[in-house]
Amino acid sequence: MTQSVYLDYNATTPLAPEVLEVMLPYFREEFGNPSSIHSFGQRAKAALYDARERVASLIGASPNEILFTSGGTEADNLAILGVLEAAEGGRRHLVTSSVEHHAVLNTMKALAKKGVPVTFLKVDRAGRVDPEDLKSALTPGTLLVSIMHANNETGVVQPVAELARLTHQAGAYFHTDAVQSIGKIPVRVRELGVDLLSLSGHKIYGPKGTGALYVRRGVNVRPIFRGGGQERARRPGTENLPGLVGLGRAAQLAETHLAGEPNRVAVLRDRLTEDVLARIPGSAPNGVEAERTPNTVNLSFQGVEGETLIIALDLKGCAVSTGAACSSGTVEPSHVLIAMGLSPQQVQGSIRVSLGRYTTAEEIAYFVDVLESVVESIRNHAPSGALRS
Repeated sequence: MTQSVYLDYNATTPLAPEVLEVMLPYFREEFGNPSSIHSFGQRAKAALYDARERVASLIGASPNEILFTSGGTEADNLAILGVLEAAEGGRRHLVTSSVEHHAVLNTMKALAKKGVPVTFLKVDRAGRVDPEDLKSALTPGTLLVSIMHANNETGVVQPVAELARLTHQAGAYFHTDAVQSIGKIPVRVRELGVDLLSLSGHKIYGPKGTGALYVRRGVNVRPIFRGGGQERARRPGTENLPGLVGLGRAAQLAETHLAGEPNRVAVLRDRLTEDVLARIPGSAPNGVEAERTPNTVNLSFQGVEGETLIIALDLKGCAVSTGAACSSGTVEPSHVLIAMGLSPQQVQGSIRVSLGRYTTAEEIAYFVDVLESVVESIRNHAPSGALRS
């Protein structure tokens, strides 16, 4: 019997029931504008501050260092463009990596086309940035380095603390996109030593359309669009109160689940990986030489086209991905796997499997059974010799 197995938690997560519960009153009776001075507005303002405290607690920040946004993409853009807009003293050089999420990568590419000096660092076979490469790239004119904490396609965790230390030695700011690490591994901004950090609500069982940017006290960030004075005059617009209340509750739950959930999920991921490698010839994991988030594995299959595999798995009730969700529907190969040096065949034959809070051992067993059958079927219908390609 066909089951429904969701293994694409890096794309998005289901809204936790506890999150929906706290959001509902703010769609109905508690509808005040947090900027209003009457009682409706003041209750809304108090709820907004409570959400800010919970997000700050999750990452070890102060509430006044949290700016609410519409998600991780806006937070990334605000970090990069906001710091660049506020820059003084001639510093304009930016540094990033070749495996960033498109929210960072495309922003950097757009700035480069406008004449802003941008350095794109290479990564090793595991997808890691070498701190020595960053050290060589830093100049007296470097303003900001933006390196993601955990990769959305492979789960590989970058040595952010070391990279931030080198960046500060050069007198520059350090930003990290932590959208894929928040809630999966402990993230503490003081320990990482970052100046700016992005997070997203819908990756931690919160509502879509919510996110936040941590801005260390003393870092100057200017708004990237114009409006009122909300979010300390750095992110104008009436706050999405129901969504942000939900984000606060999701952050609180994420902090609680960090006690045991990462280990539980890692056991399931490793079992899945071991079973796949043992049962499916021509399969290989990508990026396993590096530290990874506990929920993610990227797998390549010889003689199989990734998107064909995704569709076939979906017909059997299993949802996985070929990479970044915002890139679905395109035929472009993964820039992350290309940067890691995989062959075109390996890149085209790769899928991302990402587990989450509601994943069970039974689901993993069913998925491996289906995957084995589907891969065999695709290969049997492929031209002779496809397995050896």
